[in-house]
This record gives sequence, C-alpha cells and structure tokens, in this order.
Amino acid sequence: MLRRFIRTMSESKVKEFTLKTPKGTKDWADKDMVIREGIFSYLSTLFKKHGGVTIDTPVFELREILSGKYGEDSKLIYNLEDQGGELTSLRYDLTVPFARFVAMNGISSIKRYHIAKVYRRDQPAMTKGRMREFYQCDFDVAGAYDTMVPDSEMLEILCSGLQGLGITDFKVKLNHRKILDGIFEVCGVKEEDVRKVSSAVDKLDKSPWEAVRKEMVEEKNQQEEVADRIGEYVKLSGSINEVLETLQKDEVLLANESASQGIKDMAILSDYVEAFGISKYLSFDLSLARGLDYYTGLIYEAVTAQSAPPTAIDSKKKKSLKEDDDASDYVGVGSIAAGGRYDNLVGMFSTSKKSIPCVGVSFGVERIFSIVRQRLVQDQQVRAAHTNVFIMAFGNGFLVERMAIAKRLWDAGIETEYLYKNKSNPRRQFEAAEKLGCSIAVILGKDEVAQGKVRVKTLNTGANDDGELIELDNVAPYVKEKLEGIVRVSDISRLIGNLTN
Repeated sequence: MLRRFIRTMSESKVKEFTLKTPKGTKDWADKDMVIREGIFSYLSTLFKKHGGVTIDTPVFELREILSGKYGEDSKLIYNLEDQGGELTSLRYDLTVPFARFVAMNGISSIKRYHIAKVYRRDQPAMTKGRMREFYQCDFDVAGAYDTMVPDSEMLEILCSGLQGLGITDFKVKLNHRKILDGIFEVCGVKEEDVRKVSSAVDKLDKSPWEAVRKEMVEEKNQQEEVADRIGEYVKLSGSINEVLETLQKDEVLLANESASQGIKDMAILSDYVEAFGISKYLSFDLSLARGLDYYTGLIYEAVTAQSAPPTAIDSKKKKSLKEDDDASDYVGVGSIAAGGRYDNLVGMFSTSKKSIPCVGVSFGVERIFSIVRQRLVQDQQVRAAHTNVFIMAFGNGFLVERMAIAKRLWDAGIETEYLYKNKSNPRRQFEAAEKLGCSIAVILGKDEVAQGKVRVKTLNTGANDDGELIELDNVAPYVKEKLEGIVRVSDISRLIGNLTN
C-alpha cells in the first residue's frame, strides 16, 4: 500500500494518508475494461433482440422507497447523510427503482433493460466478484400477460446470455414462491414467520441442512418437527417434470391453495422451456428461496462450479474475520445471474395501489467477470487499445504530415495513432505499433512525401516488404478496404473462444 503526505488548505501541518480505494471497491485497468465493455455490449445487444428499451434512474433513492423490500439484507443498504431535509440511500439493486419508475410514470407495460452500478455494504470477497460497488445488467418485463410466458423468456435470456459469454457449465436453479410458501404453511410455520424461515432456507446453498435446521429452531423459534417437515421438502431437486411428479402425488400440498397454484404454473413452464430448448440447463430445486421480500412467483438463479465455497475452510479463521475483511478465501462466487416474478412491488408505490405484474433477470457482471478472468489463460491476447493503424515516418519526422494523414483516417472512421514526437527512429515506431496490436502501418519517407504518396504495409505477416505505394488522396479508402480483408477477432470473441475450448 502506498502512503502519501498531504498539506490541506486550512491546516499548516502535513497529514499522512493511505492511497487506496475504499474496501469493497477497485479501479479497473485497460485490459479489464476491454472484457467488461465486451460483456456490457453483448448483453445490451441481447436485451435489444428481445425488444428491450433502456432507462436510467438516480443512483440514490428516498430511503422509504428502499426500506422493507430486502428482508434481512436491508442492513446492507448504504444510508446517506441528511441532505436538505431528505433521507436518502444508495440503491441496493435496479429492481426497486424500476418498480418506482413504473408506478411514478403510470406505465402499464414495458420491456426495459438497465445497466448500472448498485451498492451493498456486504463483506467483500474481491477475487470472487463480491464487491460493495458493482454493476448489474437487468432485463424486466412489466405488464399483464398469459401465465409463465414472459417468465420462460427470462430463462431463455439468462441461458443465452451466459452461453454467449462463453460460460456453458452453469445450472439454473428454479423454484416458485407460492410452492415454498405453501410448504411452510402445511409444515406448520406461522404466517408472520414465513419470511424469517425463508431467509434460513435461502442459506442452503452455503450451509449444510444441519446448520440451517439449527438456525430455524434456535434463532427463528420454530419447533423441531416443523423444521424436520420442511427438511423433507427442501431436499427435493431434479428436472421440472421429475419434481412435479413428486409434488403432484402430495395430497396435503395440493390441498394448499398457494402450493397448488405454484405447481400448476410450473407444469405450464415445463412446456415453454422445452420450446426454447433450455430444459437441460434447469433444475427444479425446492431449497431455492431468494431472500428478497418482493418475489411472488417463479424465482431462479444461475450457478457454476465456482459458485460454491471452498471445501477446505479454516472455520476459526473465518469466524475471526471482521466485517470489512476480505473473505475471498472462504466463499464462492455465488450466483452469477438471478431473478424472478414480483407482482406486488409496483403496487406498493402506486397511489391507487394498482398492481402491475413484473418479472425480470439480473446478470452480476463482477461475478461473471471473475469467472472469465480466472479462466483466461493468455491475458496478453486481450488488446487494451482498439487502434488498427499506426502512422510512421522515416528520416525527417514529418509530424505535420502524420497529423494530416491521421485526420483523414479518423474522418473515415479508422482507429489510428502516431507517436507524439517530432522525430523517432523506426524501431521505436514499430515497437509502438506492435504494442498496440496494429494491423497496418502507414509509412512516410522523403521520397514518398515528395511524390504525394505513402506506403501501406500489413504488419505481423512475417513478410519482408516495403508495403504498397498509394496516392495520398486514396489512403483512407485503401486502408479501409485493406482492414476489411484482414480477419480480426474481437477481444470478447477471442475471450469466449478461450473459455469454451
């Protein structure tokens, strides 16, 4: 860590401070940004294919907008100091602001996508993509439609999105809040305890059943027989049809109105995901709870092998961690995308209490990025710059001429650079072009300038030639045509190729 000294304007003495980013945040360097921008670009294109329009909302909301929406995770919200009589908080996700936006603008139907930062005062695990400031890429559909039609499309977007980013070893866990609520009811959980018990069940992906059962009994005040009955249900998982077959034989559960409706929904969903060809990625898992309070129907999350915590963990060291300590050695990546149906959230913000059904999916960019980074074998394959052409001069520096040619190429939409020196030896110029990964060099020499011409040379071919002599007026169209003939794999495509090999 770097230590710096600073003298403030109001104080004469020098203060020492540590030059670093706040815990749970980080700077992103050039090559990382190429990967991240590639992820954003791919997902934006995917969302547009499904009819999405984009919006933006403030990074902070009135505190009452966010309160009571996130269950036990509400403690992770960043509250801001009172500014001008308004209590505000940094947004925890993009879903609640979207619901507020829909209600405030009287929208009855919309397909929207939103890519933006959110903030959570969670324990950071930086190398696993668990951060306090991070991007979410959300796609949501608001409006009244036939049962499970938009829900199934959310699952298709989730699967296509991960496949398109080169992540193919994933599994999407599904459940239905109505089934889960029905299970709790038939097992003897009181209505006021449902969300508390649900938050305990939600930890089954990180903790064994014995630990979750103990929490239910000792912390959530449930009777042991209630916890044991719940345990019989939440251990069920398999394909949608496999789990449905078991649930449809359970007369006690079918007699529960909530569970019965959820089971019917899942039977409909089974046909739709078959139509989309994504059934092989899905697992109907009754342990999935999704701790957020606003979910009302289908819920889902995508996991990979990296999602689970390490098998060998020093429990004493883990317990000794402070709230702000990095927990990368003790946790997994977690879910890399998730979502669900939330039919009542918009109504909470509407003066008429009119409910607009909604369903959505959210991609966790930092967690996806962490997987991509771990799997990327040859980091040097990612080009930080997009420059395709480098302008060189031999002999006389010809700086003004290089500038004029650069302007021609820029105006033609060609990514171009030249060395910011009046004169430079050829070796340094070729090294600069190689470092940028340029495909073409435009070369000026004394004879070429006198003739009103330049030489255009293709780089990285191994050929020992001087390039083609081209009229100055034709340099932009010639270079453009030359670039079109060069097969260049985009950085994100190369990255995906590495991941899927």
